[in-house]
Amino acid sequence: MTRFKDVFSIIGPAMTGPSSSHTAGAVRLGRIARQWLGTRPEKAKMILYGSFADTYRGHGTDLALISGLMNMATDDERIPDAEEWAEKLGMEYEFVTSGLPAAHPNTVKFELSAGERTCTMVGASIGGGNVTVSLLDDFRVQLTGDFPAVVLRHSDKAGVIASVTTAISESGVNIGFMQVDRKGRDGEALTAMETDTVPASDVLMRLKSLPHIFDIKVIDLKKGDDTDAV
Repeated sequence: MTRFKDVFSIIGPAMTGPSSSHTAGAVRLGRIARQWLGTRPEKAKMILYGSFADTYRGHGTDLALISGLMNMATDDERIPDAEEWAEKLGMEYEFVTSGLPAAHPNTVKFELSAGERTCTMVGASIGGGNVTVSLLDDFRVQLTGDFPAVVLRHSDKAGVIASVTTAISESGVNIGFMQVDRKGRDGEALTAMETDTVPASDVLMRLKSLPHIFDIKVIDLKKGDDTDAV
């Protein structure tokens, strides 16, 4: 049974009900988490904190998060039926509320899996549909979703960052923000870069071929709003 009469009762240009932070921002967080996993999850556990934990059903945050994991846009007319779509697609999900404090009251932790792929992500909806991602698989990041992000897993070796930034700059792509976190000296590291444009496929292939690079993913909320949903 549909819990909301139409999509504009939870998401839309006229916000007469729940706030955009509980709905539009939640959709965007779900989409980022899906792209971090690299596919639609088969199983999803979402741990909610603060205001998300208190009001997630009443404000449609649960529907919004599920919709984002199915790659729906924030104005997708199927959002009120997200639970039915998830059931049709065989996507299992659960919500867990936490009483622990979080850096922002509208915070969610995703624990996702699809086949052998697994990932975790922590993000918050900070108002007006804007979001911030603070953790990717326990690596600290600062991503907004406003710009494409290139995320690389690599060894913490001398010269890796220089070779990555050189390859991107030589392609003509501008790096607006970059952050590096590591597990320990000479251990695994993660570099997250927000770029003005998405690097071309040949640039991404060049990055993948660099020494000590394990994996690379591009997170881009402008990609696939209409064609890749569900």
